Formats: sequence, C-alpha cells, structure tokens
Amino acid sequence: MNKAVILVGGPSRATRFRPLSMHLPQPLFPVGGKPIIWHQIKALSEVKDLKEIILIGFFEDFIFRPFLGKCQEEFPTITFKYLREYSQLGTAGGFFHFRDQIMRGVPKNIFMLYTDICCSFPLSELLAQHERHGRLGTIMVTKVERSSAHLYGCVVVDKETKLAAHYVEKPETYVSDMASTGVFVFDQDIFRFMAQVMDKRADEFEHQRANESAYGRFEENDENHDVNRLRLEQDVLRQMAADKKLSAYLCTGFWRQIKSAASAVPANALYLQKALADGDSSITATSANGPEITGAVFIHPSAQVHPTARIGPNVSIHARVVVGPGVRINDSIVLDNVHVKDNAAVLHAIVGWDSRIGMWGRVEGTRVTSPDDIDEVTHSGVKLNSICILGEDVQVKDEVFIRNSIVLPHKDLAGNKHNEIIM
Repeated sequence: MNKAVILVGGPSRATRFRPLSMHLPQPLFPVGGKPIIWHQIKALSEVKDLKEIILIGFFEDFIFRPFLGKCQEEFPTITFKYLREYSQLGTAGGFFHFRDQIMRGVPKNIFMLYTDICCSFPLSELLAQHERHGRLGTIMVTKVERSSAHLYGCVVVDKETKLAAHYVEKPETYVSDMASTGVFVFDQDIFRFMAQVMDKRADEFEHQRANESAYGRFEENDENHDVNRLRLEQDVLRQMAADKKLSAYLCTGFWRQIKSAASAVPANALYLQKALADGDSSITATSANGPEITGAVFIHPSAQVHPTARIGPNVSIHARVVVGPGVRINDSIVLDNVHVKDNAAVLHAIVGWDSRIGMWGRVEGTRVTSPDDIDEVTHSGVKLNSICILGEDVQVKDEVFIRNSIVLPHKDLAGNKHNEIIM
C-alpha cells in the first residue's frame, strides 16, 4: 500500500495570510469552493492503493477534527489522522519524528506534500515515474521564469536520466529554472537515509561545538546548533541529489504557491477553471431565470443571488451569502454570511465572513498578472497595488470605495480608503 503525509504548519507560520488566518487556519481556507488542503486530499484519493493520509502540524488537535471527519465520509476507503508536533523540529523533523506511525503497515511509497500550494497534482504520473526509476525519492518540479527562480528551491535536472543532479534552496545566483513544487514521493527507506543525515549532522555539530567553544562563540540556544532539527530542503534533498538518489518529475499542469492572503484569488481561479473543464456539477452555469454568469463560478446552494447580478469570471460565493440587484462580482472570493447590497461591485477582492457592503459600494483590488503581485502585498508598511482584502465582519457603508487595501476584522468603513492597511 501507499501513504501520504501533508505538512500543515501551525498558527505562527501563516503570518502573510493574515487577516484571513485570524479567523480560520490557512489550510482550511476555501479556494475553488473547497479548503486548500481538500484539493490535495482529493488528488491523493485517486492514487492507486493509497490507504492513509496523515496531517502533521502545530495546530491544536481539535482544529482539524471536524474537517477530517467530513473527509472520512467523503473518502471512506482512506484512513485520516492528525499528528501534532510540540516543538520546532524543522520542515522534515516532524516527518522523521513520527516515522514509526507513518511506517505502520509497511507502506511501499510515502507521498509528502506542503499544504500552501495550488496545483493540478498529477500524483499518479509522479508515482509511476518514481517506481520506474527506482530511486529513493522523486521531487515534482515546475518550470518558472528565470528572473524569479531565486525565490524557490531550484533543481538541476539531467534531461536524459531525469535525475536531480543538484538541489539549492533559494540560490543567490541563477542555478536552474526548475523549481520544487513542494510535492514529493519517497521509498520506505527514506527514514534510514534521514537517520544517516541526522548522525552526520550530530558529528558536524560536535566538531563545531569544540571549535567555537574554544573561542567562546558557541551559543547552546542557537537553533542552528539544534541537532534535533531536520530541514527537508537543505539537509535531506540536497544530500539525496548529491548521492544521486533523487529523481525529478516535471509537472506540466498549473502550479502556484499560496503564501500571502492575496495569492488565494489566483489559486481560486485555477481550481475553478479546472473544475469547469472537468465538468464539475458544482460550477454554476447561466440560466434563464438566474444571474448572468461568465466563466467559472462557484455559488453555494444556500447563497441568494439576485437575477440581475453579474457574476464571474473566477468567483466563489459561499454559504448564506446574499447578493442584491445589479451587483457586479469578478475574480473574487466572497465568504460565508456576506451581504452585498444593491448595485455594489466586488472586483479582484476577498470579502471576509459576516461582512456587509452597502448600496453602490465598491471593493476593488488590482488584477494579478504575476507572482510578484501577490507574494508581497506591503513594502515598508505601505500597501502595494494588489488584491483588496476585507477581514471578518467589516462593514462598508453605502457609496464607499475601498481600493487596494487590507482591512482587519470588525471595522466600520464610512469613508473611501485607497492603498491603506486599516488596523
């Protein structure tokens, strides 16, 4: 059988996802009408002989319990489990720490996925190449622009053998335009290899301790001196590539990171477009008596959308939302219990839970055209032109224009705001 591990992080990790992560953990934030992590679970459920999915993170146990209960009902052939880390062990430390539970049942292959990614997830093809090449692990890579390659973990791939000849995490100079997608599959011997890496690190630390202590420079509490921390990229993948134990699979479908809150909007668009292409029945089509729909749109069954509204493309409207007459919404996510009143407009924006947008109100951001538009939404405390984000319970009064701004929860906006961070 096969297993999968999804690294979900913790409440202190997704700081760039605020203010949205102040209400809901980033992995459970909805894009394309479903939680971010659901798309990964759905893709994993289609992998042959995959029997268990394990989430590892720092969140309290109860955070994921309702979600995993729903997953158990939707995917009854798969067992779900959440394992909590209680100390900072590094990106691969939790994976290694829980190795006994992961290896229970002796899985043949183990997928590992980061949660903060949006992808077409060709996991069956990834597994097929992994088993065909017979290496210890396979990393899924995607081609990125040369100018932005330094933002990712870069893999030098041998075009003939498909081996990862070299791995560098966020290199200062150009190395390769093949970037890690945060999706991997490993052979069951991966934990033996990690143990060897840990032993090597322990020896290096002891040598470093001896040298630095002699000059009084060794600090015991420095995290760089913590032998229990294990970094997937710098410690494991780099060594696997050096030992020629890592192959690379090129993802030709879509892929994006979901790091900042603004990045949820283009991710939402990609998942909606995929669902529309796949013929997903949850994607709404225009009817004679319904609102005008353009492109891929998700409307929750409990939402009320006036027939004169114009919705789309790339819009998700969630539970119990009320959209009034003449409203225009495109490239946006409208979350639960929002009321958008008559003739208002929501463009390139996220409207948080329980918010209200008054008549002729306007919430508008800037269209995302490149990753640079969403990775950094502020600079030196100043809001850049990007997606407009309203946190939970934000009240926008009638005829008020909120443009390119980030609004924290529980604010009443009675005047126009442009390029501001409203605390």
